[in-house]
Amino acid sequence: MTTSSMTGAHRLRVPAMIVLTFAMFMDLMDVTIVNVALPAIRTDLTASASQLEWVVGGYILAFASILITAGRLGDRFGRQRVFIVGILGFTAASLIASLAQNGDLLVASRVVQGLFAGVMVPQVLASVQALFAPSERAPVFGAIGMVTAMAAVIGPVLGGWLVTSDPLGGEWRAIFYINVPIGIVIALAAVVVVPNTTVDRPSPIDPIGVVLAVAGILLLVYPLIEGRQLGWPAWSFVLMALSPVVLALFVAYERRHGADSAMMPMRLFTDRGFVGGATIQFLFTGSINAFFLILALYVQTGLGFSAIAAGALTLPFSVGAVVAAGVAAALVSRLGRLLPLVGGVCIAGGTAATIWVIHHEGRGYSGWDTVIPMAIAGIGLALTLVPLLDIALATVAGRDSGAASGVLNTFQQVGGAVGVAVVGVVFFDNTGLFSPEDLLHALVLAAAVPVAGYVLVAVATVLLPSLASVRRHLAEQTDGPGADGSDTDAAVPAS
Repeated sequence: MTTSSMTGAHRLRVPAMIVLTFAMFMDLMDVTIVNVALPAIRTDLTASASQLEWVVGGYILAFASILITAGRLGDRFGRQRVFIVGILGFTAASLIASLAQNGDLLVASRVVQGLFAGVMVPQVLASVQALFAPSERAPVFGAIGMVTAMAAVIGPVLGGWLVTSDPLGGEWRAIFYINVPIGIVIALAAVVVVPNTTVDRPSPIDPIGVVLAVAGILLLVYPLIEGRQLGWPAWSFVLMALSPVVLALFVAYERRHGADSAMMPMRLFTDRGFVGGATIQFLFTGSINAFFLILALYVQTGLGFSAIAAGALTLPFSVGAVVAAGVAAALVSRLGRLLPLVGGVCIAGGTAATIWVIHHEGRGYSGWDTVIPMAIAGIGLALTLVPLLDIALATVAGRDSGAASGVLNTFQQVGGAVGVAVVGVVFFDNTGLFSPEDLLHALVLAAAVPVAGYVLVAVATVLLPSLASVRRHLAEQTDGPGADGSDTDAAVPAS
C-alpha cells in the first residue's frame, strides 16, 4: 500500500460513506415501501396470494442468501467494484419490476432485486471498518442507524403517496422505477468517491455451504407459500421434511470445512450470548415483516384505506422507534440485556393492543385509534434492536466479530422470509371471500403468530451476555487494540 493511496482513501471517506449510506437507505426503503402497494399489485396483475407473499419474501430470502458471500467478494475483489455491480443490478431489476405485466415476472424481478441488494449492502459496513479507526466508528454507525430508522418512516408514506397520488404515473409501478435514476446517480458517484478497499488475506468463498443453506431454507419456505394455494399436495410435506435434513448436512459440512474458511463458523454457536442474539434476530424480523404485511392488506382490501392512509398508519410506530433509538443507545452500558427484554415486552404488548383496537372498532377503525399502541410497539423495536449487536457480540472473540455480525444479519433476513411464509399461511387460509369480516378474522388469527414471536424474543434475552460482559466489550471497543487505527492495515485500497 502506498501513502498516497491511503491519503486518498482517507480524504474521500466522508463522501464515500454518504454515497454508500444512501444506497443502503434505498434498499431499506424498498423493503418497507412495497407493503402498501400490494393491494394495487393484486388488482392490476390479478396476482395470487402466494405471488404477493413472494413479492415480499422472495426479496428478503434472496438478500439473505448472498450476504456473507458478497462480503467475501468485496474483501477479495474490492468493495467499490462489488458495490457498483450490486447497485447496477438492483437498478436493472427495479426497472424490470416496474414493467412487469404479470405476477410471475414481478416475483422474479423482486428476487433478482433482493439478490443484488444483498451484494451491495455488505460493502457499506465493511467500508466503515476499512476507512475508520475503531474510536471513530460509533458516530458513523449511529448515522447508519438513523438512516435505517428514517427509511422505516419514509418508506410506507412515500409508497402510499406514489400509489395514491400517482405523481409519476404508473401507480404502483412508480415505487420501482423511482429507483432507476437514483441508482444510476449512486453508481456514478461510487466510481468517483468510493475507495476500492480490499483485505490482505480474504476468506475463501464457500459455494457448497451457500447452496446447502439456501436449499435447506427454500425447502421450508417454498412449500409453505405454494402448498396452501395448491391444497397441500403430498410433495409439500415431503419438501418440508427434507428441510431439516439438508440444514443438518449444511451444519456437518461447515464443521468439516474449517472454521476460518466456512461460510458460517460453527464455533460461534458454542457462545450462548451469540445464540441468543441470533434467535432474537430471527424471531423479531420474522414477526415484524409478517405483521406489517397483513396489516397493510387488511386496511386497504378490507376497510378501503388508500395506500397513503395505510402508510400513514405506521407513522406512530416509526416515530416511536426514532425517538427511542437515542435513548436505547445511551442505556446499553447501564442496562445491558434488560433493554431488549423491555423492548420485547413493549412491542408484544403494543402489537397485541393494536390488534385488539382494530378488532373492537371493526369497520369504524381509524388510524388515530392505534396511535398509542403503535408508538409503544415502535419504542419496543428500538429498545430491542439498537443495543442488540453490542450485547450479542460481547462474549464473541475479536477474530470472529466480523463473521458473527454477518451471521446475525443472515439470521435476521432468513427470519423475515420464514415469518412471511408462516403468517401468510394463517392469514390467506382464513380470508374466505375477502369480505371485511373474513379479512378481520384472518388478521386477528394471523397476528397471534408475530405477537407470540415477540414474547419469545423477550424470553430469549435470558441467553444474552451479562451486563458486566457488555460493559467490558464496550470498553474494549473504545480503548482496546487498534483504537489508533492500526487495525485498518489489513484493509487497503485495491490497485
